[in-house]
Amino acid sequence: MLQFATANLWGLFRNPLHHQLVVTHLTAGMVLSVLFPARLLWRLGWGRQIRAADRWLDAMLARYVEYSLYGLVLLEILLGYLWRWGNGQAMSFLSIQIMPPFGRFPTSTVGILHWLHQWNGWLIIVLATGHALAACFHYFILRDNVFQRMLLTGNVSDEYGK
Repeated sequence: MLQFATANLWGLFRNPLHHQLVVTHLTAGMVLSVLFPARLLWRLGWGRQIRAADRWLDAMLARYVEYSLYGLVLLEILLGYLWRWGNGQAMSFLSIQIMPPFGRFPTSTVGILHWLHQWNGWLIIVLATGHALAACFHYFILRDNVFQRMLLTGNVSDEYGK
């Protein structure tokens, strides 16, 4: 959410706030690019698994949304680096500048990368919002234990409603 907010707000401000929002976005993106592989490894190794006993449609949709979010976040990270470095600009981590490892891309390519980065961010927000709404639907309407199973501390029995 921080990434989305900073990216959509920095155009409203002049320096120094504009610059600070950009640096915050880049720094958080770099932190995310380090934490994301760890999160993915945790999920594949020790993370919660969707039980076979779950309703098949719920399980299928949950996997689809989960894998889509992971794929979109990975794509967003890659597009962010390619857009920034392809434009000949350094990545900023706090006050540390990480220079591009390759030369500038053509202007048209940089424009496409920027466009893809923006729209991919919107896809992440839409899918994550839908995911959150589905969790609320399970909690408030279906009153099953799907939401509780998503929590790290949730001790929930194996059967619905018990």
